[in-house]
Amino acid sequence: MIALVRGEVAAIGLDHAVLVVSGVGMRVHATPNTLAGLRHGNEAELHTTLVVREDSLTLFGFLEVDERDTFEILQTVSGVGPRLALAMLAVHPPDALRQAVATEDLKALERVPGIGRKGASRIVLELGGRLGAPTGGGGVGGTATAVTAPSAVAEDVVVALQGLGWNAKVAADAVAGVLEAGDAPATDAGEILRAALRSLATDGR
Repeated sequence: MIALVRGEVAAIGLDHAVLVVSGVGMRVHATPNTLAGLRHGNEAELHTTLVVREDSLTLFGFLEVDERDTFEILQTVSGVGPRLALAMLAVHPPDALRQAVATEDLKALERVPGIGRKGASRIVLELGGRLGAPTGGGGVGGTATAVTAPSAVAEDVVVALQGLGWNAKVAADAVAGVLEAGDAPATDAGEILRAALRSLATDGR
């Protein structure tokens, strides 16, 4: 198992980064928050887990061990695969997930695309106290200013949100709301994505 990757950041996408390790470019899928902590050309260290399938080997990386461990625990729940686990961490940081499970806050879990009432109940039931007790951290904040965004940037963010499980209309509405409110730089797809995720996590869509 590949537990840690350290190397120069060669590229950063909306859902992945490429790190050059010993001359080999490794594509690592990650949450928007993890990607926000990376800088092109700088060295980065990601705590990783390798998901093995019959037809693929997919590497997922996180800046914090807590995120990586939470990602792995989430996948022990029936019906939760790596894509859904990553979407959960894109919407809620680890401590927010611990809080939701500990307090049986089904509505918070239902804010993750792909999780309905039954799925949220199953997550609470199967996880129990395995995520540990909430520590009181994990809030998300921060804003920036913007005017309008080039359509190509907005379209890229909509596609990224669809990849996380939201349907096209909800994704497009969230991006439009971010741009109209000026909550992210117009040309920064990563910031627009993070602002859209904050909006989707709080408005209950």
